[in-house]
Amino acid sequence: MKKKAVVLLSGGLDSTTVLAVARAEGFEPYALSFQYGQRHTVELDAAARVAAAFDVPRHVVASIDLRVFGGSALTDDTIAVPHHDSADELGSEIPVTYVPARNTIFLSFALAFAETIGSSDVFIGVNALDYSGYPDCRPEYIAAYEQMANLATKAGVEGTQKLKIHTPLVALTKAQTIERGLALGVDYAMTHSCYEPIGDRACGTCDSCLLRIRGFAELGLTDPSMVPAAQ
Repeated sequence: MKKKAVVLLSGGLDSTTVLAVARAEGFEPYALSFQYGQRHTVELDAAARVAAAFDVPRHVVASIDLRVFGGSALTDDTIAVPHHDSADELGSEIPVTYVPARNTIFLSFALAFAETIGSSDVFIGVNALDYSGYPDCRPEYIAAYEQMANLATKAGVEGTQKLKIHTPLVALTKAQTIERGLALGVDYAMTHSCYEPIGDRACGTCDSCLLRIRGFAELGLTDPSMVPAAQ
């Protein structure tokens, strides 16, 4: 029997690639998405498409509302999403699209999900190279969370769970991530990463869009999320 794994699935490029990696490594992936009050809820439609395409046995969408805290352009309508002409304009400071403690919250849900399905493996698409400067995407954060998680559950105390947080993209550029996904047969046209979509189409100028566009361009490709839908 295949080992079960929880895969955090936003519906974006990185998380979809991670889902493909988990399956290629022999895991049976269980997808976990979040309706957390984000302005770009269209990503949940993409997550559903991806989960269906990968025929996951279970796709959970957990509802929490981080708008009660605000503090991020993704959850607070009074904070504007930044837009740029090029990925070269992105700075090194932590941007306003950072959602306070988001990965800690998401991983806590993943830990609970993993315990209930008898899994010791969680996959997350964090990246420490082509990313937006988020502190909860760093390897040292993941290592610290993993250590804490193994002290936090009944299964851990009883020795039936030794949680491993898999970060297969953490040292890859965006282009390398895309290249790996394409080799695994990922159709990136079904993914969505935009922070401020126009209807259900990507804006092309937010940080997330620009990083995607640059990644595809480095491979001599066009990001399919930027191609207008056929009329």
